[in-house]
Amino acid sequence: MIQKVIWITGASTGIGKEIAMEFSRAGHIVVVTARRKSRLVKIVSEIKFADREASAFVCNVMSERSVQITAKRIREKYGSIDVLINNAGVTVFKSFLETKTPDYDNVIDTNLRGSFLCIKNVIPQMIKSKKGHIINILSVSANTAFENSSVYAASKAGLLALSNGLREEVRRYNIKISNILPGATETPMWDSRSRQRYKNRMMSPADIARITLEVFQQPRKVLIEEVIIRPVKGDI
Repeated sequence: MIQKVIWITGASTGIGKEIAMEFSRAGHIVVVTARRKSRLVKIVSEIKFADREASAFVCNVMSERSVQITAKRIREKYGSIDVLINNAGVTVFKSFLETKTPDYDNVIDTNLRGSFLCIKNVIPQMIKSKKGHIINILSVSANTAFENSSVYAASKAGLLALSNGLREEVRRYNIKISNILPGATETPMWDSRSRQRYKNRMMSPADIARITLEVFQQPRKVLIEEVIIRPVKGDI
């Protein structure tokens, strides 16, 4: 196995944290980023306690400068960024009429613009080296209608469309673009009441992490473009 440098955004909790642990156990160097430093430090400490390499950087994906600085620091420390996993995401469970402009800005700027900025800061190096993999953690809401999630769905559908277009542009450079669309997963994105009510119907972050690693581990000439993952009993 060739060890890769994996940059995971939004890695302080939930799916991002589990992806970091899964890729680390598989022998890769993981770089976890998020806005909250304390939780990142705990993750890195746990990985290093197991005698594996990891780093943490505070990064706000809504800030172009923050993303630029973070990408630069990762490359300075490890030489390259082989895999980018866009996982940072936020939502508001409000009807369209109740959704305020600041809500819209926060969701779109984090989920769509933030991923765009991260991709922009890794893709030139990947093109130059003619290899790399970008994995986007999206949501089934990207292509399924749910009430009280219109702006969140728009952010995920936008990234899905962006990624599909980008994939066609970078195939010639052997760069892989994969989209993973999970259904209901028990993460802090849901309020505690909903998590308690639907826990038996939700997937776990570890489930999504294992599938993400499998998408990455495909042979060099194989690309899994899109994976839709739902609980057995369907959407909530």
